[in-house]
Amino acid sequence: MAKILIAYYSRRGENYVNGAIKNLALGNTEVVAAKIKALLPQADVFQIDTTYEYSKSYMTCIEEAKKELREKARPEVKNPLPGIEQYDTIILGYSNWWGTMPMVCYTFLESYDFTGKTIIPFCTNEGSGMGSSVRFIKQLCPSATVLSGISIHGAEAQQADREARQIADMAR
Repeated sequence: MAKILIAYYSRRGENYVNGAIKNLALGNTEVVAAKIKALLPQADVFQIDTTYEYSKSYMTCIEEAKKELREKARPEVKNPLPGIEQYDTIILGYSNWWGTMPMVCYTFLESYDFTGKTIIPFCTNEGSGMGSSVRFIKQLCPSATVLSGISIHGAEAQQADREARQIADMAR
């Protein structure tokens, strides 16, 4: 049986949801990651996080994210995994920030050797889909098999059971 890792980055607190700023107890990506974990109880879960906190203000946070993208920043991962050698499949979840993944996801992908592994991306967003993230994952992990991924409308994360099943089925 393949060993599976669900790694995700998610923003709690102020988020843009269906045209309005809302305060979320759990980030949309975190909600979907939990749904996938329920379907794959044997999978390990790793929350990708930075060593610093983004602004609690959504509007300020998106400016911080834009600056990181412009600068090609590589924020440090808080409590990084010691390795991923034991995993065959990595389900990678993230929000779409400015057409791609949050820059800490780049740091995560650049920190390990994904040779021979399968990466299944999923992205929560408010209408921009996967953006260019899959292309960047393929560039960062050229020796991995990177699937096309699943785009999930963030406002519908609580109801994303079908999408979670699709991702779990890809990982099996």
